[in-house]
Amino acid sequence: MTPAPTPPRPIATPCVKVCAVDGTSGYCLGCRRTLAEIAGWARMSEQQRTDILAALPARPDPVATLMAGRT
Repeated sequence: MTPAPTPPRPIATPCVKVCAVDGTSGYCLGCRRTLAEIAGWARMSEQQRTDILAALPARPDPVATLMAGRT
């Protein structure tokens, strides 16, 4: 008898379920990814996702940008 297959490991994601893209910056207000990154996330390699996750903190905060425009 063969052992049961191991289920796939969940894909790490920065998604926080706040899905709205800022038209000016092109970044999601919740996770700071672009639409292309969000759409392709499941098909990306682990290294590609790791590289994007590492770049997110350096990206401008679209919420702060929106709020600054309200003053």
